[in-house]
Amino acid sequence: MTNLSRRRFLASSLSVGAVALSPFARGADEAAPEPIIDIHQHTNYANRTNAQLIAHQRAMGVTQTILLPAGSAVKRPSTGDGKHNGLGGVGAGGNDTALAIARQFPKEFLFGANDVTDLPEARTEISKYLDLGAIIIGEQKFAVECDSKESQMLYALAAEYRVPILMHFQHDTYNLGFERLHKMLEKYPKTNFIGHAQTWWANIDKHHADQKVLYPKGTVTAGGLTDRYLTDYQNMFADMSAGSGLNALTRDEEHARGFLDRHQNKILYGSDCNDPVGSGTACQGSQTIAAIRKLAPNKTVERKILYENAKKMFLNNR
Repeated sequence: MTNLSRRRFLASSLSVGAVALSPFARGADEAAPEPIIDIHQHTNYANRTNAQLIAHQRAMGVTQTILLPAGSAVKRPSTGDGKHNGLGGVGAGGNDTALAIARQFPKEFLFGANDVTDLPEARTEISKYLDLGAIIIGEQKFAVECDSKESQMLYALAAEYRVPILMHFQHDTYNLGFERLHKMLEKYPKTNFIGHAQTWWANIDKHHADQKVLYPKGTVTAGGLTDRYLTDYQNMFADMSAGSGLNALTRDEEHARGFLDRHQNKILYGSDCNDPVGSGTACQGSQTIAAIRKLAPNKTVERKILYENAKKMFLNNR
């Protein structure tokens, strides 16, 4: 089976799973739940078990989840001499763990491919899992310049396999040089980039000047660097996950309504939460779903962010 045909098969399975997942089966007189695709979860996250992860996603109402693996556990500057292994030290599982759950629950879970950006074998390792059906590269969360030659090798690989690459931008820690990202967006127009994390979401504000402030509060003025990237580049998308994404929604709800409307075709729901609960105030992912439902200007925009945009990116034309 070729790479493309294998992904077509997986996409078909995912599409069917959107409406026919057994955990969400309903009687003939009950409406099926609206599907939600979560593009950002991890195995072994802060020692959460597979059973807890599965229960967590179902409790949130997520019908399909993309698992983002960590890279190899190595000691080198790009991993903080090993302190940042497991995606920032949270213990996230590697490629094999994401693949295992996706194989066991193919209607609910899909998987990405990842490795430490500047490892000499990174391209080979990532290609191995892309050939097995991975549908995204990432989460890239390493201390490298975002325009380094090693990073660019992965951008080219993403275009070759027609999968997006998800990047964690955190000032002075991961994917450095956020202000230069536009050069990569221009150089690799066939690569879809998905932005995530503190520096990405802090820069929705035109007046965000101190990049050391990772969770800014207060009123947002549209026109920040993130806002411009989404507006100016067709191949730039946003991952709404984590506390940074939730903070971007709740710090200024009036701005958030306009932002969701303005970028309704570019925003993807992700949770990236490590709790075992899956609901209420203990679960940041479920709070993000609630915030999107509250702040989306209409039902059409809500469904795009929670489902349709991810469906288009990961399923259509594969």
